[in-house]
Amino acid sequence: MTPDLDDWLPAPVLRVAHRRESRADADALWSAAGSVKVSDTGLLGRLIRLRIPGVAANVSFDDLFRHPPFTVLEEGERALVCGLVGRIWTLRRDYPQLAAPSDFRQWSTPGTARVVFANWIESQGDRQAALNAEIRVQPFGAQGRVGVAAVRPLVAAFGNLVGSEGIAAAVRRAEERSLPGA
Repeated sequence: MTPDLDDWLPAPVLRVAHRRESRADADALWSAAGSVKVSDTGLLGRLIRLRIPGVAANVSFDDLFRHPPFTVLEEGERALVCGLVGRIWTLRRDYPQLAAPSDFRQWSTPGTARVVFANWIESQGDRQAALNAEIRVQPFGAQGRVGVAAVRPLVAAFGNLVGSEGIAAAVRRAEERSLPGA
């Protein structure tokens, strides 16, 4: 399943997308991706813990995305789309908790932003798959636009860590588990 992210956030002002192919099959890759812990990702993990105070180092990304401050928006066999709302540029945990995906769709509070986090697998035959990750951000109001503009340099500087540390850890783990001699 390739999620329709335009359905959740059609006009982002900030978008980061990563993709990495693996010699592991789709199920193995999805399982490995779900088991990667924040602590397995070096600098990326430290940045996540800085930006979302209270996140434990030993939490898996799967668990992270399924609990507040995130809200599961859509889930498929090998796909997970989550949302987060609030003032994402502050160091405080300023992320209102949403009760349902419809709350995310309706969110438009000035001075805040909506963020979609999507992870999914694309099968490329019997023994190959690709892990995709995409993040989209939409601000609301002038203060929201200023706040998102303030984090844009951080995203530019560190956004590659999603691919080089997060996705790479999942691919490495999947290949180690499923391929002889990998």
